Amino acid sequence: MSTTALSLPSAPTNGLLRNLRIFAREARFEFVRLLRTRTFSLSVIGFPVMLYTLFGLLMNRGESLEGIAVAKYTLGSYAVFGLVGAALFGIGVGMAADFSAGWLELKRASPMPPLAYLLAKCCTAMAFGAIIVSLLTVLGIAFGHVHLTLDEYARMIAFTLTGAIPFASLGLVIALLVPLNSAPGIANLIYLPMSFCSGLWMPFKFLPHSIKVIAPFLPTYHLSQLMLGSLGAPMVGTTASHWSGLFGFTLLMLGIAWIAFRRREQNS
Repeated sequence: MSTTALSLPSAPTNGLLRNLRIFAREARFEFVRLLRTRTFSLSVIGFPVMLYTLFGLLMNRGESLEGIAVAKYTLGSYAVFGLVGAALFGIGVGMAADFSAGWLELKRASPMPPLAYLLAKCCTAMAFGAIIVSLLTVLGIAFGHVHLTLDEYARMIAFTLTGAIPFASLGLVIALLVPLNSAPGIANLIYLPMSFCSGLWMPFKFLPHSIKVIAPFLPTYHLSQLMLGSLGAPMVGTTASHWSGLFGFTLLMLGIAWIAFRRREQNS
């Protein structure tokens, strides 16, 4: 007597759902890792909070600028400042450390989707940016008597999430082109002058004319103008020009990152 083995069809697996679970787990682990790295989390969150407390709440208490309170005006500029720091150091320096330790090669050898690593880094920068915006908002309302509507806060968060993408792309370029021992210095060399020239420390109207000519080529300038415009401050330029500037900068950085990655692959 012969028996025929019947094979039952296995339940179909949802590849998209599986990839989303992997991405969510990778993003959660990356966020927790950076949050527990005190040298990163305390500096990235503490630096903009300290500057906003000093220049937005204490030194210019009760003053107005561009038709709105200084505490509200600087809330937008230091929110951008904090977001840029989270992206450049979390992605640029963080990925440079992963490259140096060989961690990225291990990730690529695993069955994890290739984009999960990069998306987790980007989402972590967005999360830290949202934390910084929320902390600055609480400080402004509690100690600076900032009147902020729910719609204004929602727009600040939206600009933070979308604005993280251009600076995540810049961080990727730093990670691919700069070795680990030089990455923090190069990141600061980009971060600090770019913030000053965009009016994040000093209102744009008070900057020298030579710097105002340079500012439109900087992504921090475009994001800060959008952020300040959402808070009711007069915006230099149009909304379309600022979004175009951010989009063009993102494409440029992604193109440079792709070329750098291909060369890195050929040399390895």
